[in-house]
Order: sequence, then C-alpha cells, then structure tokens
Amino acid sequence: MFEILIIAGLIAFDLIYTNTVNTNQFLTENDVYIKMLKEKDWDFYVAAKYGDKVDPDEYFNKRIKDTFMISAVITILLLADFSFINLVFLIVMVYFIFKMPYSNLRSYYKRYMSKIDQMLPYYLKGLEILCQNYTVPVALARSIEDAPDIFKPGLRTMVERINSGDSSIQPYMDFAQQYPVRDSMRMMRLLYRLGLGAQENKYQQLIMFSKSVSSLQNKAREDKYKKRLSKMEKKTMVMLVATGGGSMVVLLMAMMFLMG
Repeated sequence: MFEILIIAGLIAFDLIYTNTVNTNQFLTENDVYIKMLKEKDWDFYVAAKYGDKVDPDEYFNKRIKDTFMISAVITILLLADFSFINLVFLIVMVYFIFKMPYSNLRSYYKRYMSKIDQMLPYYLKGLEILCQNYTVPVALARSIEDAPDIFKPGLRTMVERINSGDSSIQPYMDFAQQYPVRDSMRMMRLLYRLGLGAQENKYQQLIMFSKSVSSLQNKAREDKYKKRLSKMEKKTMVMLVATGGGSMVVLLMAMMFLMG
C-alpha cells in the first residue's frame, strides 16, 4: 500500500511539474481565496529584492505550488506510520515551508535597509535638480527612470495618485511609510510644500529642500565611514585575538616540550 502511495505521489508530482495538469488555471480560478493567504507587504518585499524583474503575484503562485508539492511528498512519507504526532509535524512543516520565502525576503530587506538609507539622499538630490526646471509631479514622474529599482514601485503609485487628482499630502506620506528610512517623512513633507508653493516662493522653498538633502547626504557619508571604521576595528580585534591565541598555544606547546 505504501509503495502504491509513493508511486501515485511521484506521478502527481511529475504531472504538476511538467504542467500536464494545469495548476495555473486552478490558481486563477481561486485567485480571490489564494490572495487571502498573501501577506500585506509581500509585493513590497518582492519589489525590494527583484525590482520590476519579478511579478509579485506570479512569484506568490509559484510559492503556493512549491508548498503544495513539498507538502504532498512529506504527507506520502508519513502515511506509512501516521499518528497524531506526525499530523502536528506535517502542519508545522507546511507552515514553515509556506512562510520560508516570505521570511527570506523580509530578512533580505532588513539586511539592506541601511543600503536603502544610503540611496534615498542621492535620489532626492537628482529630484532636486529636476524640480528646478519642472513642477514637483512632473519631476517625480521624470525621476522614475533613473531612480533605484527599490523606489520605482512606490514612485509610480505616488505619481499615479497625484495625477488622478489627489492633491493631499497622503500620497507623499504613504511613500515615506513604504520606505521608513531616516528623515523620509520630513523630506516628503518638504517636497509636498514645494509642490504647493507659489512660483515666487519656489526658489526659497527649493533652497530649504536643497539644504535638507545636503544634510542627509552628509549623514549618509558619516554613517558609511562609521560602518567602515567599525568593520576595520572588528577585523583588527579578530586579528589580535587570533595572533595572541596562536602565540599562547605555541608558548604552551614549547613549555610542554621542554618539560617532557
């Protein structure tokens, strides 16, 4: 009986893997229910790692299929000696397999948060130059092409909302919340005020915005140098500990050799 289940599982796996059975149609038909399983920040984390190269919905569907296939294999292996403990183990494993891609993406985002923090001031500097010649909405739209990949989804959403008639500060604040790095809230408020300002006040507001961007760039450079210094200090400490430890081992061996 167990051998039959293994063969049946392998056949089902082969049919799904080779697309003989159309799993995509099943996922499309049940899209509403499947999206209920998707985390709210899944799209953002996918965009943070892959940019526009990967469609978040397609990647999530692949995650569902992989979870199903691996879970099916584990279920078949446990059927030979199925018990309550095995059932609990199966549920835990299915949850772990399903959550693992999301956890990896979130860990990636946290690791590279400092890198994103370094990117924002330089993006804003380019935006500042565009704002000298265009209105803020036009400058934002023109900045998308040269912006870092991680900012592009948020910028597109913000520009679409502004162009659709949303003249409130909310599109700017939502962008800042999507990228919660240093001073992003304050910079988006300044950008919103720059967009509202009359033409005669634009120059003064642009100077204020420029000073804030320069201050952010200086902070980013300081952080970069501090991290480099900290990294060098850690390497120096490791080297000193290794050298000291090696010297002690050699000295101890020499004393044991003389005593022996």
